Amino acid sequence: MSGLQIDRLSMRFDLPNGTSVQALKDVSLDLQAGELLSVLGPSGCGKTTLLNIVAGFLAPTDGQIVLNGKRVRGPGAERGMVFQQGALFEWMNVRQNVGFGPSMKGMAKAEKAGIVDHLLDVVGLQDFKDKAVYELSGGMQQRVALARCLANDPDVILMDEPLGALDALTREKMQGLVLKLWKETGKTIILITHSVEEALLLGERLLVMAPRPGRIHKEYRLPFAEMGVGQDLRVVKKHPEFAARREEILSMIWDMEEEIMGRTEAV
Repeated sequence: MSGLQIDRLSMRFDLPNGTSVQALKDVSLDLQAGELLSVLGPSGCGKTTLLNIVAGFLAPTDGQIVLNGKRVRGPGAERGMVFQQGALFEWMNVRQNVGFGPSMKGMAKAEKAGIVDHLLDVVGLQDFKDKAVYELSGGMQQRVALARCLANDPDVILMDEPLGALDALTREKMQGLVLKLWKETGKTIILITHSVEEALLLGERLLVMAPRPGRIHKEYRLPFAEMGVGQDLRVVKKHPEFAARREEILSMIWDMEEEIMGRTEAV
């Protein structure tokens, strides 16, 4: 069975003082190959925990992740991760960073060089291939991180706030690049974000998570990712439905935050 299945996933963290935190409870979701999913919600709703379980960095307390018919039991090359900070190798130049995965697989030099050159063209960094990563801007470093992830040819790309540290203009350009890569590569993408606008722009499907315990509160199927491919994203943001959904989700998350603050004050 192709695609990603999240089946009744729960995660509890047991603390040294004998108490525990239920980070996720009974989360289920079927994601078809090639779908683009954005996930957002208030702090403490388990977004990053969910992503780390899909990546194989954490083992769930209950439930399972199944990718293309095989149960996920740890990290694997079929799942690539892009972090908020590029997590690049400072001692390597751009070309070496992008080619790291193919090198670890023992790929022939000529084949690896072809893949690296193609991906640097795709992300617009061909002229910077011999630069040290510390010479690049934050946006350029995230492009390198995307290219390095794609060089491993994963089935699923996992993104944990990958654009959160960028300035507004660079972030918008990178959002357009994510949509371009999604459409051209056909990869399944799961993107965690705190930005409602970004979740709407980049989510063909959008999950709003609720906290304590973390669970799916509401799911949307949206047209904006398709609309944004090859189009000025500012035009998409002016769509009446975009504004309506933004206000609806902002109010939803604000109500959750108010409820959390009320609980805290009661304690």
